[in-house]
Formats: sequence, structure tokens, C-alpha cells
Amino acid sequence: MPNTQELQDLVIQVRRDILRMVHKVNSGHPGGSLGCTEFFVALYNEIMDLKDGFDMDGIGEDLFFLSNGHISPVFYSVLARKGYFPIEELNTFRLINSRLQGHPTTHEGLPGVRVASGSLGQGMSVAIGAALAKKLNGDDHLVFSLHGDGELQEGQNWEAIMYAAGNKVDNLIATVDRNGQQIDGATKDVLPLGDVGEKFKVFGWDVLEIEDGNDLEQVIAGLNEAKSRTGKGKPVCIIMKTEMGNGVDFMMHTHAWHGKAPSDEQLATALEQNPETLGDY
Repeated sequence: MPNTQELQDLVIQVRRDILRMVHKVNSGHPGGSLGCTEFFVALYNEIMDLKDGFDMDGIGEDLFFLSNGHISPVFYSVLARKGYFPIEELNTFRLINSRLQGHPTTHEGLPGVRVASGSLGQGMSVAIGAALAKKLNGDDHLVFSLHGDGELQEGQNWEAIMYAAGNKVDNLIATVDRNGQQIDGATKDVLPLGDVGEKFKVFGWDVLEIEDGNDLEQVIAGLNEAKSRTGKGKPVCIIMKTEMGNGVDFMMHTHAWHGKAPSDEQLATALEQNPETLGDY
């Protein structure tokens, strides 16, 4: 496995990929992508047990499902730099006939993507289904998922959350990106979520918190702790506090960069704050 410095270098390079992808087509979602960079880097390079190559069945390996699919730039960058497809393909983000559309899809056969996730609120149901399939197959590997906090305003989540606990889906680790922002403003202003962790607990989940989801070591420790709690009769939820737009000072502490591309000048500033580490595509 890569050492901590190698992972930190990857975090910075992924940030550069996100910014350059979104800027090139003047479209995409940099805020949430930047906020979840440490999570994706840790998950794919330190936490998950993955096979070489890719197949849709995913038997004999851990699986990941991205529910808040609009943060596709960070997903694509980490998949490419993990070797699922050529890094140069990041140049095609959101272009016509590209496999790298604004929300991940499966119809073009992009390695690493097992479900389309454009409509919010559905990823929990998909992850539960995959986790149950692993149980039926006698596969002791885990299923991971990621959800936006604003996404939890969708009612389907809570039906699925209730189902997972009621059916002891204890090979599932669902992480909530608790950045407090969504497309129209702060979650507390759009529709307050209250204490999300307590809600999961009341629904029967085992809950832990990552206080700083932009601290790579905290993320790794939190994910490993979550893994240690699986197989004990309860699904596991991580409440991960992040900063939308993390790593780019003018994108932080606001919802404004949820779905807006930087100008040429803003891109240059952002890239200065994240100097090239592993080579741009």
C-alpha cells in the first residue's frame, strides 16, 4: 500500500484533476468533489479489498456505490489514477459520446462504475441490495456507499435505512458527507436535518463520526474503525464532516461552488494552491 506522503500527493493531484475537468467544459460540481477527495483516496488506496481488473459482479471483493453522483469528477479521477481506465480519458469529461458524463452511468461500460447515480436518494437502496447479494453468495466482503447530507432530504433513504437495520445488513458501511451545504444554500436553511447521527441510531444503525473528513489520517482511521464494527448485526454509518471546496480557499465555506466552474483566472489561483505532484493528464 502507498505510504502517507504518497496518499497526500495523490489527494493534491486529484484536486487538480477535478478543477481542470470542470474548467475545461465550464460545467460540473467541484465543491462536493473537493470536499470528498480524502475519502475517495483513502477508500480506493487503503481501505477496500479490490481484485485486479473489473467485472460487474464484484464477487470476492469490496464494492462501492456513489449515491450523490454529481460529484463524479472526484470519482473519475480516483478510478483513473487507480488504473481502472487511462488517466488521459479525464480529458473527455462531459463531452458528447464520452464515458465520463456528469453523472456516472453504466451503459458505456466504464470500469469501476456499477450503477448510474443521477437521481439522488437511490444509492442506499442499491448498496443494501448489493450487500444482501453478498450474503446470499457467501461472500464476506463489504459494501461501501457515500451520500450527501442534503440528499438525505429524499424520503427513499429513510425507507432503506429502516430496512437495512431491520434485516441486519451488517456488511454495509454508509458514509454521509456532512458538509452542511446543498445546491440552494446551507442545509440548515433549505431543510434542517437535525442530528443525522442520532437519526441513524434511532433507526437501528451503529454510528460513528469522523470529525475532520479532510484529514486523511482521520478518514483512514474512521473507515478502519467502521470495518471493525461490521458483522455484528447492525449496518454501520459514518457521519463525516467535510468542507465543501476544501483545498481551494475561495471555494470553501459557501454553497456557491456546488455546481459552478472556475474562470481561467480562478483556475490558475486554485492550481497554485494545489501544485502538481503526480503529473497532470
